[in-house]
Amino acid sequence: MATYAIGDLQGCYTAFQQLLDIIQFNPAHDKLWLVGDIVNRGPDSLSLLRHIKQAGDSVIMVLGNHDLHLLAVAAGISKSRHSDTLQSILGAPDRSELLNWLRHQKLFHTEDEYAMVHAGLLPCWSITQAQQLAYEVESALCHDNAVEFLAHMYGNEPDYWQDGWTGYARLRVIINAMTRMRACTLEGRMNFEFKADLQSIPSGFLPWFSHPQRASKTHTIICGHWSALGLHLTCNLIALDTGCVWGRQLTAIRLEDRKVFQFACEK
Repeated sequence: MATYAIGDLQGCYTAFQQLLDIIQFNPAHDKLWLVGDIVNRGPDSLSLLRHIKQAGDSVIMVLGNHDLHLLAVAAGISKSRHSDTLQSILGAPDRSELLNWLRHQKLFHTEDEYAMVHAGLLPCWSITQAQQLAYEVESALCHDNAVEFLAHMYGNEPDYWQDGWTGYARLRVIINAMTRMRACTLEGRMNFEFKADLQSIPSGFLPWFSHPQRASKTHTIICGHWSALGLHLTCNLIALDTGCVWGRQLTAIRLEDRKVFQFACEK
C-alpha cells in the first residue's frame, strides 16, 4: 500500500491518467491525496470530476479556489471568467450530483505527521486549530443555506486573523488563507495579489511557510496553488503545483519514501 499526493490538476484529465500509469496506482491498495483545484482552465474538468467522485475512499481531496469558484458560478453568485472551462460541468446531466459531492469535500485534511491544504495556513494556526477552523467552513458549505454562504465568501478583508472574528468575516479569512494565500507579513497579514516566484516577493512579506514562528511546523504540510513556486520540498513542506495546466509538469510524491514522479504536460 502506498499514498501518493498529487499537485493541482485543473481539468487536465489526460495528464492525470498518464501520471496514474507512471505510479502504477492501484485503487484497491493505494491512496491518492489531491491538493485541490481539481477543475478549471484545463480541457476536461468534467471527466476529471467524475473520475475522482467515482474513486470513492481511494481518494482524499481538499478544496481549492477554483473548486469553490465552480460552486459559486453554479449557484449564480459569481460570473464565469474568460479563462474558465467549467461549462461542460454546468451543462452536464449529472451536474447536481457532482456539485453536491464537491461541496461536501474537505478544506483541510490531517493524518499522522501530514496535513494537506490547498494554499497555506496562517502562522498563528496550529494543526489542531486549523482543523477546527476548516470544519466551520465545511459545515457552512454542507448546510441547506450554502448559497448564502457562497454569496459572502469573496473579498480581501479581513486580511489577518483574530480569534474573535465571527460570522462571514471569520469564514472568509479561513477560506482566503487555506485557498488563496502565498505570502504574509510577520504579523500575519495576507497578500492576495502576489503570484510570482520566491525572488519576487514584495518587501515586508515572506512565504507563509517560512514564518519563523509558524505553529504548524509540527506536521509536514502538503499544498499546491503556487505554480510559480513549483516543486518545493523541505523537512516540513511539500509544495506540488508544478503548472501542468501551463504546459509544465504534473507531480506526484509517494509519502512513504518521498519519491517524486512527474508527467510532462502539454499546454
